[in-house]
Amino acid sequence: MDRSELVTQKTGRQRKVFVTLDMKEEGRYPMDIEIEAEALLQGSDGEDGQPKVRRGIKAELSNVSLLLFLYVLQGVPLGLAGSIPLIMQANNVSYKDQAYFSFVFWPFSLKLLWAPLVDALYIPWFGRRKSWLVPTQYLLGLFMLYLSVTVDSLLEGDGHRGPDILTITLVFFMLEFLAATQDIAVDGWALTMLSRENVGYASTCNSVGQTAGYFLGNVLFLALESPNFCNKYLRFEPKDTGVVTLSDFMFFWGIVFLVSTTLVAILKKEDCKQSKKKSREEAQGVMETYRLLFSITKLPAVFTFCSLLLTAKIGFSAADAITGLKLVEAGVPKEQLALLAVPMVPLQIVLPLIISKYTGGPRPLNIFYKAFPIRLLISLGYTLLVWWTPSVRQDGGYPVYYYAVVLLSYAVHQVPVYCMFVAIMAFNAKVSDPVIGGTYMTLLNTVSNLGGNWPSTLALWLVDPLTSKECRGQLGRAVAPLKRRDCVLWKAAFVSPCWTGTMWSQWCAL
Repeated sequence: MDRSELVTQKTGRQRKVFVTLDMKEEGRYPMDIEIEAEALLQGSDGEDGQPKVRRGIKAELSNVSLLLFLYVLQGVPLGLAGSIPLIMQANNVSYKDQAYFSFVFWPFSLKLLWAPLVDALYIPWFGRRKSWLVPTQYLLGLFMLYLSVTVDSLLEGDGHRGPDILTITLVFFMLEFLAATQDIAVDGWALTMLSRENVGYASTCNSVGQTAGYFLGNVLFLALESPNFCNKYLRFEPKDTGVVTLSDFMFFWGIVFLVSTTLVAILKKEDCKQSKKKSREEAQGVMETYRLLFSITKLPAVFTFCSLLLTAKIGFSAADAITGLKLVEAGVPKEQLALLAVPMVPLQIVLPLIISKYTGGPRPLNIFYKAFPIRLLISLGYTLLVWWTPSVRQDGGYPVYYYAVVLLSYAVHQVPVYCMFVAIMAFNAKVSDPVIGGTYMTLLNTVSNLGGNWPSTLALWLVDPLTSKECRGQLGRAVAPLKRRDCVLWKAAFVSPCWTGTMWSQWCAL
């Protein structure tokens, strides 16, 4: 499968697929990309009818840099949202509260619901993509400035109630909703911002930029916010706080969003030549697009496949969602867990390239079948890791070999994760109707991502009811800390929906 069809992301987000010559020959490319690609071709000839001289990437370095920067901005709120659960876990919030907050990650899995609006409604004189990009990024900046003033009080609470989970969830949900909308606008703009011969660099900007933004908002922030990390590596005299606080970090990026958006709105002109030729979505109208999506879901094969996508990840959702939080609860520093993600970046880049060689045949889901039981076994291994963690804790923290075991476990876990992801993407591309390939692909990818979100939310919700608590101590003496027996991980590790596996086999036989 062509690399341009794969856009990998840890948070389960699907991206718009960028057109390539191979995709065009096979008829597997989205409708809006087809129309905008034609708009690019219209400007490929000079006034005398002769083809224009091809421009190298150096001639468009400014556009590539702008795209890269916009994707970095998009990744920052995603990284911040990923760091909040670890901060809340350090403040001993309940897993029910964690389940509430997990709804924050749903917008990127549901953006198909409003993507047709972003494509069809805009202000012509201002620009098709800027009409959504500029106000969205302004709102992102304002939300971050608001959070810079209120986030500490929201996380700390009033001393009696604890963190204000409902407000935190609502604010970060809006933050992620805006980031998902910005993702739609930037993906569309990338197709016309770059020339035809350089449009392939858009997917590179997408992958690299969002990964860098997530790193800044998650790994870098958690490290700089940690007093232990800063005192150990960045200071000569220890202090009780980190180099930056969450409020400082939010304020800085809020200003960056506002300033950069203003510069883009004033200095960057959008090529509106493609507006002379309405896209097919505009010609059909927004309601017609939604009717098309509904008609696709009513197809028997698509309905069955979507049902499988929505249930396939139940067996390992608990281990994926809860393991990191349980390790933090056991005393593992959250910044150390975040830093363990750094060595995984090269592996996450190489794995899709290797796996894609085995998913290009007529049965790409064979890789999925082989990876499924392995991922279930690794989920059981994560359960054992959570059980083993308290026994190796020392006075000075955890030994080096413990972090080596965690790193190895995470690395092994990535292999079946990417095998399943690449296989599903390859299968979606193979079965999608070429006439409406973009709509088909986006629908299947959205359902696949949603199938990973709802089991994680449910698993977090069930942790407290399925966790038994035992208080140990002697009369007249201080009561020892609660000992928890984490039933939910053990039970979820063995939850392998057999009927789902059977239906997968039946689907493959089709």
